[in-house]
Amino acid sequence: MSAPHGPVSGAPVGPLSPRAWWARRPPEAGAAVLATGMISVGLQLTGHAVLSWIALALTCGAWVALAAGFAVRPARERARWTAEAGTPGALTAVAATAVLGTRLSGLGRHRLAEVLLALAAACWPVLLVGVVRHWRRRGMPGAVFLGSVATETLAVLGATLARAVPAAWLAHAALVLFWLGLVLYGFALAGFDRRQLLEGAGDQWVAGGALAVSALAGARLLIADGGRLYLWNDDDHGVLRAVTVALLVLCLAWFVVLAVAEAVRPRPRYDVLRWSTVFPLAMTAVAALDVATAVGIPWLGDLGRVLVWVAVAAWLAVLVGAVRSRAGDRGGVRSRERR
Repeated sequence: MSAPHGPVSGAPVGPLSPRAWWARRPPEAGAAVLATGMISVGLQLTGHAVLSWIALALTCGAWVALAAGFAVRPARERARWTAEAGTPGALTAVAATAVLGTRLSGLGRHRLAEVLLALAAACWPVLLVGVVRHWRRRGMPGAVFLGSVATETLAVLGATLARAVPAAWLAHAALVLFWLGLVLYGFALAGFDRRQLLEGAGDQWVAGGALAVSALAGARLLIADGGRLYLWNDDDHGVLRAVTVALLVLCLAWFVVLAVAEAVRPRPRYDVLRWSTVFPLAMTAVAALDVATAVGIPWLGDLGRVLVWVAVAAWLAVLVGAVRSRAGDRGGVRSRERR
């Protein structure tokens, strides 16, 4: 018999090029952009301007690469793009875009933030409908909460711009998204597989992170009221304030459960889903800082400042894991092709 054509099963194929490595990344990799963007916001709020700028630069670079892949893949790999667009991980693109816009608005780049809001808002319904169509009633991983996360990040950016521009209609649109995000959270919670608390590879933390970004959206809506805008009457303000505080408390309770589950069954091996552990930590830090300002609870600000560094430490740990994983890929991958 003649020698087989192509690589032999089990034989090294050779180092993976950066282009090939990037092309094979899953949609959930967008959580890395989201995590880095939120850390930049947290560092900015706590006065660490230089570190915040570094994180922002990393966020912008990663977002451009993410956007390029999102734009080019439909033409080159339409079937794969269509399949991935129906997964919850695709919504990290919407959330990452909204978070980047929020950070840029904090720098006074409101026009650019408005462009990012328009882009995220245009992608959001298309991706959300595709994801919801594939939801199951039971047995969903933690990524199922990304529908709520994407919706609430739009509310955060809308509320941020509403105060900065100012524009009352943006605040009212953000309020609608805030309540819709909570409805989506309820549906996601009903379908979430509780076994993921002990078995999940990292995205189970989004169960708490979705509440954190909801609390952040509520805080931004409260902060938008006042100054040149008068948005809510006393009853509306009271309800929004109570819901926002309750969401943050529930988020912190979730994180206690998640941390205990990690301690009971440690999962130290790197997985790309670990970026979905980092961004909920960063979201919670920023939410605590903003809720402290919005409702006047100083100790929440102290908690937020501590959690910012917890998120930074988690970011660094996951980055080290990603670099080591990439180094392993460069050592050669093995083909699954038969002889």
